[in-house]
Amino acid sequence: MGESFIRISVLLWADILVGFALFVMQNYLTDVWKLSFTHAAGILNIWNGINMILPVFFLFLVDVVLGNFGMLLISSIAYSLGIGFVAMSTPPVLANSTGTCKEYEPKCIGHTQKTLFYTGMALIVVGMAGNLVSVRPFLEEQKKPSEDGDLDEQNPPSGNGDIDEQKKQAERDRARKASSPLRDFLKLPTFTVMVIIPIAGAIALPYINPWTLRFGIPAICTAVATFLFLTGLCWLPYEKREPRGSPITNIFRVFVASVSKICQSYPRNANLYLKDDQGPQSFRQTRFLRCLEKAAITKDGTTKEEQQQARTRWRLCSISEVEEAKIAVRMIPMWLTFIICGIVSSFGNTYFVEQANHLDRHIGKWNVPIQALLLFSQWSKSLLSTAASCLVKKHTTYGPAFGIGTAMVFSILCCITAARTEQRRLHTIGKHNLWDKPEDDIPMSIYWLLFQFFLLAGLDSYFEKSVKAFYDYQSPDSMKPYLMYLSKAVFGLGFIFNVLSVYVVGKISEKGGKRNWFQFSLNNSRLDRYYWVLATLSAVNLLVFAVVACCYRYKNLEAGSDEGGDVEIDAVPSGEAEEKQYCSFCC
Repeated sequence: MGESFIRISVLLWADILVGFALFVMQNYLTDVWKLSFTHAAGILNIWNGINMILPVFFLFLVDVVLGNFGMLLISSIAYSLGIGFVAMSTPPVLANSTGTCKEYEPKCIGHTQKTLFYTGMALIVVGMAGNLVSVRPFLEEQKKPSEDGDLDEQNPPSGNGDIDEQKKQAERDRARKASSPLRDFLKLPTFTVMVIIPIAGAIALPYINPWTLRFGIPAICTAVATFLFLTGLCWLPYEKREPRGSPITNIFRVFVASVSKICQSYPRNANLYLKDDQGPQSFRQTRFLRCLEKAAITKDGTTKEEQQQARTRWRLCSISEVEEAKIAVRMIPMWLTFIICGIVSSFGNTYFVEQANHLDRHIGKWNVPIQALLLFSQWSKSLLSTAASCLVKKHTTYGPAFGIGTAMVFSILCCITAARTEQRRLHTIGKHNLWDKPEDDIPMSIYWLLFQFFLLAGLDSYFEKSVKAFYDYQSPDSMKPYLMYLSKAVFGLGFIFNVLSVYVVGKISEKGGKRNWFQFSLNNSRLDRYYWVLATLSAVNLLVFAVVACCYRYKNLEAGSDEGGDVEIDAVPSGEAEEKQYCSFCC
């Protein structure tokens, strides 16, 4: 597995370097393209939002058509072409071919450069989303049984006298593998990913002044990573698993089947609900989602062949498939509260970067690059993720909900801190009369922004860890990846809604002949007031989430049962079941 691990992991290494290069894209669009800071932020927020939404669809394609290898093949090539097109879109590269100038000015950016830029950014989204979905699962596919140390499964004991000997042999093998040269070598990629590449992206890359090289070097590294990955096709064939189908298809089949039986009454006999072949199961009624249970109703005396034909025609589902659909529907109210968190998180590589531009970045004589803020944010995120993990693991039932609520508290504090910092920045600008000098340096330390970057890292870390733990404890195994990516997709909608919120807040702010809060340059805008608006919305969002979280039915893992009033159909007498029927059209 060692060589396969390296060839696949290089895709992640290149991804990190590209991330640091794109972190200052806000500055590139405002300084070179001369876009307004809201226009540039809008482009990047829509791009980031799509980047978070696409994994849901890509995961479906992986499960149904492509498989992890097919997705990585497409995403790695798209990634290489995308960052290459972005590097080619910089003015000096195609100046001779397009008849434009070579300066980093708007007049030197023609239609060809803009087409290459937007096409490249679209391909990068495909590459990032594909890598996110398939890199780690594909690494898992490369593990061979002999590397897992599971000797008991490969060589089951022939008698009771052999059990102790085989256990001792297994322990010796594990000890040998723990100190083998291969295991020691595999520690190097982890060190490289965690330390060397981020430092290179944050410290070394920014000192390369031409934008062509800032994008070109990551493009070369990505092309090399893609080449190394593709060499595995010839020299070291990868282990590949065929697509096994998607549980999302089952959810749609539940809705179609339940609608087709909307006029059918609920049976008194629990045996008329289709159960899986894995063993005895009980159908748990859900108070507001009983209409979906009709998808599992079958006729008395129906043969297995007839049931399979009905399932093929999307007219019948098993009770486990109905339960998966119920879980997805019950989580929709909670998902909607994630949108405001996404709006706040979108500040990280747009408005926060714009605030950092032209601030004093010196530590002594060293002018610290802006990308160091991203490095600080990532390290803060790693630190806070540990605290978030302790919270959600200590209380498996309610811990994840508390963690999500904590993330929302971080979003409120982040907005308040960003507003106060922006007020301080505007005060400094007014004191030195820099209102109409957006290109001049501002005598204020950039390190005032560390507080809001730290709080933003708290929002992201607590949100990711808590949402993941929530689905680990509250959803079936087959649905976990989809629910996680669906949550990120809703979070990504927040990035896109940020564009709408800026437009709406700007229009409201100029009512009565007042000045719009969002002007062409940040110095003449009132971004601090927008932060206060988002702080208020985040506080309201926290209250809404608290209500939704209190009303949600949790699986009580400590007690081994569900909380709430769910009732097992096969435990209810027929007469009592008849009395508790709900309206056929009520969910």
